[in-house]
Amino acid sequence: MGTPPSPAAQASKHGQGDLGDLAGLGTRLRHVLEILDGDVAKFDADLGLGDYRPRFSPVVRALVTLGPSSIRDLARAISVTQSAASQTVAQMSRSGLVTLETGADARQRIVRLTARAEAMLPTIEAEWAVTEAAVRELEAELPFPLSETLAAILRAVERRSFRQRLGDAARACTDPAMTAVLAAAGRCSR
Repeated sequence: MGTPPSPAAQASKHGQGDLGDLAGLGTRLRHVLEILDGDVAKFDADLGLGDYRPRFSPVVRALVTLGPSSIRDLARAISVTQSAASQTVAQMSRSGLVTLETGADARQRIVRLTARAEAMLPTIEAEWAVTEAAVRELEAELPFPLSETLAAILRAVERRSFRQRLGDAARACTDPAMTAVLAAAGRCSR
């Protein structure tokens, strides 16, 4: 009868590369993001943007629209955590794209584009337009527009968190190993 094919070989056989059913949703989402961001970063380098990163664009766009802003306001404007916005702003500061000033409250940091970033704006804005056109072309090939799908996912997890869904799925699981783990953790009502 022979040795059964490896999981990777089975995934390849089904046209799913190395990911296939073996990778979880988070792994596939990160992989797609790495591919898209990587290609945008290469394109940015082709445009002469040097150390500019795709993750800087939402912050730059917010600062162009809002003007100098606190990290909290930036986080709210671009729909990320304050920690994520702070990390991105720190990278941008190291790259000389923003400055940080103390706000009215000594704990508040106000982010402002530097002259270097402002000089790069025409190229950055052209890159935004090209990226949006490329996204529209990509979405035309998909069975469902990616932007609409992501928005739907965000609305769904805002209604009911993924952590709640995990807990419900675990409690509904009849696998003896999961039941034992939940019982040991004191979270199983069986």
